[in-house]
Amino acid sequence: MYPFSNEVFINPLTDFGFKRIFGEEESKPFLVSFLNDLLPIDSPIDTVTYKNLEKLGATPEDRRAVYDIYCVDKNGKEFIVELQRASQFYFIERAIYYTTFPIQEQAMRGQWDFSLSPVYFVGILNFTVPTFKSDDYIHYCILKDEINNPISNALNYIYIELPKFKKAYEELSKHLEYWLYFFTKSTELIEIPEKFKEDIVSEAFVRAKFLNLSSMDQTAYHLELKHLRDYFNTINTAKVTGREEGREEGREEGREEGREEGREEGREEAKIEIAKSLIGILEIETIAQKVGLSVAEVEALKRLPIVNTLQKL
Repeated sequence: MYPFSNEVFINPLTDFGFKRIFGEEESKPFLVSFLNDLLPIDSPIDTVTYKNLEKLGATPEDRRAVYDIYCVDKNGKEFIVELQRASQFYFIERAIYYTTFPIQEQAMRGQWDFSLSPVYFVGILNFTVPTFKSDDYIHYCILKDEINNPISNALNYIYIELPKFKKAYEELSKHLEYWLYFFTKSTELIEIPEKFKEDIVSEAFVRAKFLNLSSMDQTAYHLELKHLRDYFNTINTAKVTGREEGREEGREEGREEGREEGREEGREEAKIEIAKSLIGILEIETIAQKVGLSVAEVEALKRLPIVNTLQKL
């Protein structure tokens, strides 16, 4: 068993926390509130229907997409909400790739004249993106021509750089800021802030209480936290090791090679550890897609004695 958590509220920036607070049937009101605050839409969202998180390609050989949250409202607007904790070089390109699947699916609904229902991709990022040079923490991106005129509302991309959101509790003025404060500060709190107590955000805090989890969910949450901490420690160690090895070589070439080898080794070890933690929780194919391993590699991990022991906890 794992020790009692010293957090009153679980971290919404973990896969477990994000799904519990925004991705389950009981969580729909929180997701709807957040999307209504965030999105530039004419009519508010009343409710949403969660859809299959795994999207297959047109043929068995095609790549797939596995979403964190994928839902649709009664007017046909589709929403992909992705949480990303660690920096990723091609996250913007990943977002474009993910939106191709719901666009293609719209072509499969009988007779079609190429009219498209809007697709909204929301990226909640716990890192900054070099593409975005300003201090703004939210970026709204649509298709425009060369003189900046919008040409279509079919594809909409919203990126939230959480590290750039620096407002203190006393400075919160908009409801969206309540949600961003919840994302960034909830694990530091021991009680629900007074300003939120008559607001739907307070209900999200209640759902995020560690003591409201079942014993099985508490164990699953601790497992994810452990592997996340191991992951970031491995990455940081790899970076330091790479720099030291580079210095010993005494040449710039040696330094870069050492850093890259350390980073690559750290990435592979992190993938394996995260995959182990998800076995028994997600399907093998989904784990492979999420962490970047092959199905055969995840199957091999599943047969390890330590993994079999964890599955019985």
